Amino acid sequence: MRSIWNGAISFGLVSIPIKLVNATESHAVSFRQIHEADGGRIRYRKVCELEEKEVPTAEIGRAYEDADGSMIPITDEDLASLPLPTAKTIEIVAFVPAADIDPLQMDAAYYLSANGAPAAKPYTLLREALKRSNKVAIAKFALRGRERLGMLRVVDDVIAMHGLLWPDEIRAPEGVAPQVEVTVRDAELDLADALMDTLGEVDLESLHDDYREAVEAMIAAKAEGGAVPVPESGEGDGGRVIDLMAALEGSVRAAKEARGEEGGVAGVTPIAGRSAPKAASGKKSTARTAKKGEGSKAAPAKSTARASKTTGKAASKQARSGSSGKSGASGASGGGSGTKSGAGSGGRSAAKKTASRRRSSA
Repeated sequence: MRSIWNGAISFGLVSIPIKLVNATESHAVSFRQIHEADGGRIRYRKVCELEEKEVPTAEIGRAYEDADGSMIPITDEDLASLPLPTAKTIEIVAFVPAADIDPLQMDAAYYLSANGAPAAKPYTLLREALKRSNKVAIAKFALRGRERLGMLRVVDDVIAMHGLLWPDEIRAPEGVAPQVEVTVRDAELDLADALMDTLGEVDLESLHDDYREAVEAMIAAKAEGGAVPVPESGEGDGGRVIDLMAALEGSVRAAKEARGEEGGVAGVTPIAGRSAPKAASGKKSTARTAKKGEGSKAAPAKSTARASKTTGKAASKQARSGSSGKSGASGASGGGSGTKSGAGSGGRSAAKKTASRRRSSA
């Protein structure tokens, strides 16, 4: 790998000659700007505004623009002659636990390579000291015209350096957090923990850039004159209000199924303020059927009771009718008796009178 900076690590009175090389590289697909009308490429040319002609890179230097617009040329020699120990030196200023470094400060990453055989011994000494202390080194160095902050740590058998932003370059997260009061329940946290445990760890080597692969496949298809791959249409969830508990439970279930684990079905927990889930339809139908069956069985007994009641009413009615008939017959008999009695009395009176007349005549 080509070095981008040569200098030394200052470790107290120990100086370690090193070369600085980039530890990362970009695999992003780059595009060119074109004129859409004819496909002609758009180029940016470096033109001197005084001579109005293009200037080659070898003739381009740097300058500082003053307040009045005048240019103050700055050369590499000017920067190299600055009275700073970090101009060509990575100066270690402290050793701290790695947890003390805010990841927000991390910038570009570099590998530090020992520059020559004499540098191997002090380089190895610093590497092993970092390993045993479980700490990282904080250092200052100058690169590309400015002084920077760095963090040295061990990666395998190499000392790596991460460029760090200065503390005053980190913006405070004011107004970024939600501005509404939100309460998270223990049940939701438990499901979130279960989801984290189910997802578990991942081998970072297995992760890859799906977007870059899709762009490359699209470019290859267009270059060959074929059809551009069209993704399957799907409905997004953007902007849709979801049931957080159901979403967490579904995530846990999906994660378990993806890992081939059994028991991926999670129970639904009702959200506070909502009615409890209704009973299963099968049980409800069975209960209704049983209730209906009991009513059907009770129907004949009810009908028998009604029939018995009707029969009793008819019998009472007939009994009342019979009693009235007997009373009428009895009254008719009494009337007859009275007539006979009256007729007998009249006959006896007439016989007495006749007898009385006969006696008088005699």
